[in-house]
Amino acid sequence: AAAARAAARARGRRTAGRGGKTTVDPVLEGPKMRVVVFGGTGYIGKATVQELAARGHDVVVMTRERSGIGAAQGVDEVRAMFSGGVAEVVTGDVTDEASISAALASMDPPVDAAVCCLASRTGGRQDSFDIDYQATVNCKEALRKAGGKHFVLLSAVCVQRPKLAFQEAKLKAEQNLQSTGDELTYSIVQPTAFFKSLVGQVKGVKGGAPFVMFGDGTEVKCKPISEQDLASFIADCLWDPKKKNATLPVGGPGDAMSFKEQGELLFKLVQRDPFFICVPYGIFDVVQGAIDFFAGKDSDTAEYGRIGRYYAEESMLVLDPTTGKYSGELTPSYGKTSLRDFLEEALAEGSTKLEDQKLGDQGLGSRVGISAD
Repeated sequence: AAAARAAARARGRRTAGRGGKTTVDPVLEGPKMRVVVFGGTGYIGKATVQELAARGHDVVVMTRERSGIGAAQGVDEVRAMFSGGVAEVVTGDVTDEASISAALASMDPPVDAAVCCLASRTGGRQDSFDIDYQATVNCKEALRKAGGKHFVLLSAVCVQRPKLAFQEAKLKAEQNLQSTGDELTYSIVQPTAFFKSLVGQVKGVKGGAPFVMFGDGTEVKCKPISEQDLASFIADCLWDPKKKNATLPVGGPGDAMSFKEQGELLFKLVQRDPFFICVPYGIFDVVQGAIDFFAGKDSDTAEYGRIGRYYAEESMLVLDPTTGKYSGELTPSYGKTSLRDFLEEALAEGSTKLEDQKLGDQGLGSRVGISAD
C-alpha cells in the first residue's frame, strides 16, 4: 500500500524548471538498496525514511539512545515510529565514528548507501560544528569504510552566503564530502525553506492576530518545499545519475513569494481583511546590541539573535553569480505541494497539519536546515 501511494505521488509530481515551465516527470525506477538514514527521527528525516521504504528500499535508521525534540524519544519509541516493516532501527553515536562503524559492520547484508539528515538542535556554534560538521563527516567516513557507494547529504541553500555558525559547519561538511574521492559518490541537497517556518503566523492569523513582517514585506522571498516533496527529491538522488556528484538547490513548486504575498494568501484563505504589522529592520541593531552586551558576542544567545536576523533579511533562493542577487528563476522547483495546498490542508476543519510541523528545541520558526534530527 505504501509503495502504491508513493508511485501515485510520483506520477502526479510536477517539476517546474527555470523560467517557470512546468512538466510532468516520469516515475523514477532503480535498484532496491539497503540504505542507512542518519537523523531519521527529525522533521525531514522521518519523511525520508517513509519515502525510501515506500520505494522498496531496505531502510535502517541509526538513532541515539535518546533522540528527537528535547531528546524525548527512546529507542522503543523510535521502533514504534517505524513499525510495520518501514525500517530497522539500530543504535549508534554519530559523534563517535567508531560507534557508527561498529554498527555498520554488524549489518548483514551490508549497506549500499546513506542519507544524512543530521542537524544541530540549537544552532549554537559548538553544537553546529559537533553535529553539522563533525558528526556528518563521521557518518560519511564510516560508510566509506563499510564499502557503501553513495552518500546523500541534506544541507541548506543558505550556505551560499554563510554568516552563521551552522552555515559554516554545513559548508565545511560539504567541502569534506566533495573531496572524498572516487570511491564514494555524493549528492548534496540544499532546500530553500520549509512550511514549518510559517506555523506560528498561520496559528496567529487564524486566531485573529496580524501577520508580522519586516520592512515592507516585499524584499525577502522564498520557495518553500514540503517535507514529503523534499523526501522524494532526496530519494531520487539514489537513482538519478544526474544527481550524483552534484550540489542540488531545490525549492517547492510555483514562483518565489515574498512575506507580504504569503500573508495576503493566508488572509484570503481565512477570509479576513489583510492586517499587517511591519517591523523595521533597525530593530535588530537594538536587540542584537543588547544581547551582545549582556550575553557576549560569542554566546549561543547572540548566535540565536543573528539567526533571527538572517532569516528576516535574506531570501531563501539561489544566488545569481553574475548579479550577486537572489533569483527565483534560478531556483529549481520540485514537487506537487504548493504553499497554497499546504495552507488549505492546514486550515481545514479537524486538520492536525500545524501540529505535525515540529520545530527544533530552540524554536526559531524561520530557520532552515536546523531541526532536531
